[in-house]
Amino acid sequence: MTAQNLLFELGCEELPPKTLLKLSNALSYGILAGLNEAELTFSSVKNYAAPRRLAILIENLQATQADKTVQKRGVSIQAAFQADGTPSKAALAFAQSCGVEFDQLERLKTDKGEWLACTQTIAGQTTQQLIPDIIRKSLSLLPIAKRMRWGNSTVEFVRPVHWAVLLYGEQIIETEILGLKTGNQTRGHRFHAPQAITIEKPENYAEILFSQGKVITDFDTRKNQIRADAEKAASAVNGIAHIDEDLLEEIAALNELPTPITGHFDERFLALPAEVLITTMQENQKYFPVKNADGSLRPYFITFSNIQSTNPESIKNGNERVVTPRLSDAEFFWKQDRRYSLADFAPRLETIVFQQKLGTVAQKVERLVKLAEFIAPKINADVELSKRAAFLAKNDLMTEMVGEFGNLQGTMGRYYALADGENPIVAQAIEEHYLPKQAGGATPASDIGCVVALAEKIDTLAGIFSAGLIPTGDKDPYALRRAALGVLRILIEHDLKLDIHALVEFALSLFSHEFDKPKTQTLVTDFIFERLKGYCLDKGFTADEFEAVLAVNTAEPLDFMQRLQAVKAFRQLPEAESLAAANKRILNILKKSDSPAKTVGNLVEAVEIELLELAQKSATDIQPLLEKRDYQATLNRLAELKQPVDAFFDGVMVNCDDLELRANRLALLNLLSQQFLTCADISKLQA
Repeated sequence: MTAQNLLFELGCEELPPKTLLKLSNALSYGILAGLNEAELTFSSVKNYAAPRRLAILIENLQATQADKTVQKRGVSIQAAFQADGTPSKAALAFAQSCGVEFDQLERLKTDKGEWLACTQTIAGQTTQQLIPDIIRKSLSLLPIAKRMRWGNSTVEFVRPVHWAVLLYGEQIIETEILGLKTGNQTRGHRFHAPQAITIEKPENYAEILFSQGKVITDFDTRKNQIRADAEKAASAVNGIAHIDEDLLEEIAALNELPTPITGHFDERFLALPAEVLITTMQENQKYFPVKNADGSLRPYFITFSNIQSTNPESIKNGNERVVTPRLSDAEFFWKQDRRYSLADFAPRLETIVFQQKLGTVAQKVERLVKLAEFIAPKINADVELSKRAAFLAKNDLMTEMVGEFGNLQGTMGRYYALADGENPIVAQAIEEHYLPKQAGGATPASDIGCVVALAEKIDTLAGIFSAGLIPTGDKDPYALRRAALGVLRILIEHDLKLDIHALVEFALSLFSHEFDKPKTQTLVTDFIFERLKGYCLDKGFTADEFEAVLAVNTAEPLDFMQRLQAVKAFRQLPEAESLAAANKRILNILKKSDSPAKTVGNLVEAVEIELLELAQKSATDIQPLLEKRDYQATLNRLAELKQPVDAFFDGVMVNCDDLELRANRLALLNLLSQQFLTCADISKLQA
């Protein structure tokens, strides 16, 4: 039988929209893993995911497994026969397990002895025999947090299932999937085409469901159509659709036949902060807001209906009636909060516990102010503005608006601070102190924002570690990995010269509970530099380049990156490999010797005298380069020592019998080693 296309579709109640793609991808991954394990080939795969169905189309799937020749090894020849030469029980049992007579067994000679063996050909199974179990296993492994049952069935799935299609070519593979007998009949749109629809060929699946069932089965097709329709609808009211990618995917997961509807809301609500309106429309209503070209909001929204209504005006009016009380609530929260200044909310922070050992959020704010005072002068930021921003940074947590819309923390602090007449730089820093919010996200744009963001993250890292709550595995409830990476990105990407050891030490000094401060300081700094390694690898640096810089114990992430860039450039030089090997040799020699003298005494060989002169000159030359942190120029200058170093090792025995001369040669090697270690330990570089 020739290769055929395979179609599997599972029909069910509406699947959770935020996990639809995850389920679809996991199903595909599981089925393909099963096919690979069964050694069945295919040409291409297409996933389909819609609210009421998961499906997969596999083209040109091999019809039958290839036959396999398998050789089984049994007992050794010594154990195969009894004293009288007749087969032993073990040998007979092996023959029986192979389904052959004893005299049909072979002998297998290896370098470890001779054994009984049996070579058999195992006929391959058909795809139709293998597929049901592959699918069942894949479904059982789907990442479903909580499975459910329905009716009197003992079957469990994320939602009740209603039909299952399983076709290989034009033939139905008859089996049972999640309690359903498979067939070739699917269902169309719940309202427009609820009747059974026959799929005669797998390759016709998507087209038939669209033409007869009013269902767009392909997720990306629906998503792209929603984007285009939203942009067109916004343009019709002289606006631009504000499309959040996560919301776009969610709407695509909610609709089988997405149909745009444009609605309007009262212009008085435009007086509210734009973020409030956007959050209300996106999170509560799943609407796309509409903006002007300058980014300001227009009093419109775009929603998507899952039906093509004969009376779309009624859907529009219904959505407008629903969104008005939502926006009215937001308006009420704004007015309630504005009865007080942002500073007035500070005492209420005493009612929120940050962490049992670390006290309340109010106590955290006290530490933030002290940290801001410590950090600001080190990065040339205004100390008083930094302290004010730190004092106000958490106050909006106690507002009605943030109580309703938690994702607006910081943003509402900025609006309320501006409304109170606070310095705009302080207001900006209040919002920025949460940045970056996710991997690759924006970092604070202002110096004051950097100060408070660093203070917030270092306080959390130091505090949680001091409380003994160190992240393990995938568990990181306080998002310490994100905080550490945030600290690194702020320092590196804003060229801020700040010592991590000093920063962590000061942060830990602000806690009064009992803990081992030296040990905790080491744990926190090590944790931060572990995150730095991941950051550097993501930037294209290699592990050995990172280790070369790590070995010199620089405490400034910015300085670390400058050294790392110099090491990366150095290893491209023709002298790099030889010098790295020489440095490794030097370090090995020094490790095996007593502490070398700091001053090099009399030397006798011309090559070592020359090397000493050149090393002393290079020490003088690199000093101003190091003061400017020009590590690349420093390493380039040291690279000039390649030839005299090679000549030294070719012509001199370091560990000679003359103890005084040996000590002087070791001192010379130490001088060379220390010069290279001013930048990095290049002996760590791999050839």
